[in-house]
Amino acid sequence: MSTRLLFTCAYDGTPYRGWQSQAGGGTVQDTIEAAAADLLREPLRIAAAGRTDAGVHAEAQCFHADIPDTCRMTPQNWQAALNAHLPASIRIIGVRPVEPDFHARFRAKGKVYEYLICCAPVQSPFLHNRSWHVPQPFSVEALEAALQLYIGEHDFRRFAANRGNEPADPPPDFYLRTVYSAEVLREGDLLRLRFCGNGFMYRMVRMLTGTAQRVASGRMSPGELQGMLTCPTGPKTRFCAPACGLYLHQVLY
Repeated sequence: MSTRLLFTCAYDGTPYRGWQSQAGGGTVQDTIEAAAADLLREPLRIAAAGRTDAGVHAEAQCFHADIPDTCRMTPQNWQAALNAHLPASIRIIGVRPVEPDFHARFRAKGKVYEYLICCAPVQSPFLHNRSWHVPQPFSVEALEAALQLYIGEHDFRRFAANRGNEPADPPPDFYLRTVYSAEVLREGDLLRLRFCGNGFMYRMVRMLTGTAQRVASGRMSPGELQGMLTCPTGPKTRFCAPACGLYLHQVLY
């Protein structure tokens, strides 16, 4: 018998090879599972709401795990104990019991990502590996208008990188995603792009950001971007923002 717990964690993705466990270790998942195994004296497998790439950060990644009933720790005990065994770059910020059939990935209704762009002529060293530094002038208004084109249900295949495991003959809705909102929040020289949708594909937010910034800088027309949405069978966008500015902000349940 076991109890299923839902954990929420935040992490600085800079030193890690992404979330997903892989040969050779060095991922966020590997690090958390090793800390949990130290506590339980046995392996514990966790399942997350989704992956983040190397260098991408999270403010509220979610994962679940089945805790054996031989373990007497409360959810609050788990938070404190895991944080004591984890590096400071990973923090457990919440733990709660969930139903036995709850799944962190399949129960999720959507996700919110944020992307930070620093527009200052000189970027603060405290934003190093935390934002994309774009010192060249560009139109924030044009950036906002470009983001509005993404809202709604679209075939986003031209804004998703290949992982190498895509089906040879994908179903018609394989690349369909719905973006509920896409906005720019201004904080002085820092722009916070916030995307909310029912799901995002591999590198999709970074490619949406890089392409919209291309429009904002005048090197692509809004019509070209619109054409990539209305004609999804063409070549993929070549403009992918760097990983360091991306944050998984919230998982929606």
